[in-house]
Amino acid sequence: MININGELVENSSFITLENRGYKYGDALFETLKVVHGKILFWEDHYFRLMASMRIMRMEIPMNFTMEFLEAEILKTINGNGLATSSARVRLNVDRGDGGRYLPKDKAISYSIVVELLEDDFYLASTKESYTVDLYKDYFVAPGLLSTLKTNNKAINVLGSIYAEENKLDNCLLLNTNKNVVEALQGNLFLVSGETIKTPPLDDGSLKGVMRKQIIDVILNSGDYVLDETSISPFELQKADELFITNVIVGIQPILQYRKKTYSTKISEDILKRLNTKLRLS
Repeated sequence: MININGELVENSSFITLENRGYKYGDALFETLKVVHGKILFWEDHYFRLMASMRIMRMEIPMNFTMEFLEAEILKTINGNGLATSSARVRLNVDRGDGGRYLPKDKAISYSIVVELLEDDFYLASTKESYTVDLYKDYFVAPGLLSTLKTNNKAINVLGSIYAEENKLDNCLLLNTNKNVVEALQGNLFLVSGETIKTPPLDDGSLKGVMRKQIIDVILNSGDYVLDETSISPFELQKADELFITNVIVGIQPILQYRKKTYSTKISEDILKRLNTKLRLS
């Protein structure tokens, strides 16, 4: 069952060729994780969505309160029989149909799609290998738009195809200044001793919800130093650890970049602290 503007329907045939999200990528989305009827980090997701809609000059409907959208998400979860399971949720907002680059109608439409997830908490990958490399065919432009979760994800699509063709688990993206920005499906953290670095949003990094959670864990740990600063590709092979974060997997350690292999001691410790924070909440 799919939630279309508050109505649960069985298919997505409502999308027309005139849909602005389809035609121009004039849409935003949030990927959420729901565990046993609880939306993890919902407040952070909600305020990121509201801020993104303002940046995209979308007219936020009066009923788009945190309580309203939470109820719509849980209604969709329940309608799919996932109230006691873990689920991946995509909340999509767009300006509906009509117009060319300039919208004819500024009314906002939304849809909610859910799917079953197997894990309840943020368990690290059990893969014996997780290999990445740089994707250098195209580059991320530093700036505010690159930090948003819009439907314009061409570089992520092309990078994913490149990764598959080269038997990689993921790729790291560069910006036009040739700094490492993020991975295809999440933010990047680099560990060197007790310092943990992550690219700043000014470099074009996605304003990730899990990125925010990991930063909070690091700052409150008392054991590590956080450094939000640009990362050069030359630093990757000197690092002790690399890991990727997003709200679905939590923390994904990188085990190999080219000829360099990494340990996972710090990422495992951060993961334990994250899971403790989740359980306490």
